[in-house]
Amino acid sequence: MSCLNLSKATDQNFCERVLGSKVGVFRCAFLTFSVGALITGLLIFYFEPRHALTLLDVPKWQLLGAMCGVPYIVIMVFVVQRIGTAVATVAVIFGQLFMSMLIDNFGWLGNDVIAFSPSRIGAVICLGIALYFIHASGKDTAKTES
Repeated sequence: MSCLNLSKATDQNFCERVLGSKVGVFRCAFLTFSVGALITGLLIFYFEPRHALTLLDVPKWQLLGAMCGVPYIVIMVFVVQRIGTAVATVAVIFGQLFMSMLIDNFGWLGNDVIAFSPSRIGAVICLGIALYFIHASGKDTAKTES
């Protein structure tokens, strides 16, 4: 499932890069978000079973993810055009990993505390180094093509 999500994100970044350069960043972001919302809505309408809680019953902070989706798509359209799909995707993964480690370490959002360990910190450092090398190799390729 994780590989499928990563593949989808990479494909989406590529489509946003191509489409964003042709129709503009905001039109591309609007189209991407609209199609995603439509497909999600249809899937929920036809396949999601009834639940005791509705959107009006959950804590409001849990709805914040939806509000962050639109700026995320707009930012990704801008960023992918400038730094490339690979760097943008790895940067998102790096940010998610770093934030999830903070959530684990401090027990935020009702999670059990999982303290920082050398191996967890090493994993973040390795991903940061990978991000640097992917970005640096993209700069080198762009210089030789110019």
